[in-house]
Amino acid sequence: MRIQMLGLCRFSYLGLRGFQKDHASFEERRAFLYDPDRLERRWFWFQHVMLPAWLAQTDPDFTLVVMTGPDLPQPWLDRLHELAAQVAQLRVSLVPPMERHLPACMAAVAPHIDASADVVGHFRHDDDDAVAVDFIARAKADFGDAHGVWKRHGILCLDHMRGVMAQVAKGDLRVQPRMCYNMGVAQTIFLPPNVQRTALHYEHWKIGLWMPGVSIGSPLMFLRLIHGDSDSGDTGPGFPWSMPQTEVSAILLDRFRIEITRLEEGAHRFG
Repeated sequence: MRIQMLGLCRFSYLGLRGFQKDHASFEERRAFLYDPDRLERRWFWFQHVMLPAWLAQTDPDFTLVVMTGPDLPQPWLDRLHELAAQVAQLRVSLVPPMERHLPACMAAVAPHIDASADVVGHFRHDDDDAVAVDFIARAKADFGDAHGVWKRHGILCLDHMRGVMAQVAKGDLRVQPRMCYNMGVAQTIFLPPNVQRTALHYEHWKIGLWMPGVSIGSPLMFLRLIHGDSDSGDTGPGFPWSMPQTEVSAILLDRFRIEITRLEEGAHRFG
């Protein structure tokens, strides 16, 4: 069975809907998103939190579409194009400002859907979060175990729920291990290739309204960064799990290729 893993990452996309921080006009939205200090912060987290594990995936057979606007300021736009030129799995999609967010997301993803695939594993990924280095490999393997459910319903959510919350506030870094149902990160929506939808079409926190789901409790699969620029600063429903504090640095490096010194640097610069 041919499984295409296809993700969407929005990098300061200039749209009016689809986010918790809302604005009345494109002008207000542009002033907020394209503030140079904000873009510097977003790029720091993108570079040091989001990107490392995607570059180190044990299964390189995936596509990650980075969606932004054609008027994203320099040097950020050139940086995205340079990165995509170096990394075969990355695609930059320049989507003009649209009032409706879901059609904008579909415009970014649709050209990259492989019609010859048997199933497409759609996932969303924020530009300041991380998945583990074996996320793609595990999603494919776990889908194989749940294939009967997908075949019966034609749609399936696979949720890897063991993660860590990295909170940056007032110059400090706090890493909190947490089990979270349908957080949205490390969550895959499996659809037939002819269905014109993405993971963003389904609100992750109430995914059960639309499809059956399988939750996987191990291994550690995601890191969610919470900071002053987060669209939502809520850790969401869930419960803690135990991770020795003495092992935090080694675990983050092993699972996400994240150097804790970079998180601490960001906390001091931007926290």
